Amino acid sequence: MKDQITHYPDYTGSSVAKQKFKITNWRNYNKALINRGSITFWLDDEAIQAWYESATPASRGRPQRYSDLAITTILVIKRVFRLTLRAAQGFIDSIFALMDVPLRCPDYTSVSKRAKSVNVSFKTPTRGEISHLVIDSTGLKVFGEGEWKVKKHGKDRSRIWRKLHLTVDASRHEIICADLSLNNVTDAEASPGLIRQTHRKIRSVAADGAYDTQRCHDELPRKKISALSRPEKVRVTGPVIMQTVTVQWLISE
Repeated sequence: MKDQITHYPDYTGSSVAKQKFKITNWRNYNKALINRGSITFWLDDEAIQAWYESATPASRGRPQRYSDLAITTILVIKRVFRLTLRAAQGFIDSIFALMDVPLRCPDYTSVSKRAKSVNVSFKTPTRGEISHLVIDSTGLKVFGEGEWKVKKHGKDRSRIWRKLHLTVDASRHEIICADLSLNNVTDAEASPGLIRQTHRKIRSVAADGAYDTQRCHDELPRKKISALSRPEKVRVTGPVIMQTVTVQWLISE
């Protein structure tokens, strides 16, 4: 029996059969599955260089040891990873240890006091109806194999690629949701998952011809998107050449 892998189970009521893909390179496939659990995290060089306060205090009293940028960095990490102040302190200290950087995270009590004086700008996520949603994908090249692996086995000539699938609010230029997949996952396969992640009313969705498949058609009623116009082909005929222009398809309510 041939080795096969199945992507996306067949949904109830869907007329599209399961799509099966043959694995031709088990070595790269297994390595890709292992790398799903790898973690890459770093701090910006600007934050590292300006971690400690260097400016001369303008008033009397004990000078501040840590800069406003350091406090802001800690508060951002706390917010993004949903950590407590104590957990954020331990997290950043461990990052400094891994990076071999001679820095220390401020005590959580100091961060709590300084948090009232620094201005951390977080963009509030928009709510409500999305008038126009755009779906697309791009390729990402994976770097960083690990020092031990490179030392023992050398650097691989072939690089691993990932696909980043995005939905963007066209009017606000805001990324609504994103999904990272293996390179062999097509745009049409990832599209239903992206639409289901968007828990908001959508008036229209635009994408290129790669999404004009039965799988995408079947997903539209779930979000109450009623119509899908197929790509329009316009033929320009001349005495010598014939040109075909494909217009992007548009899902409209």
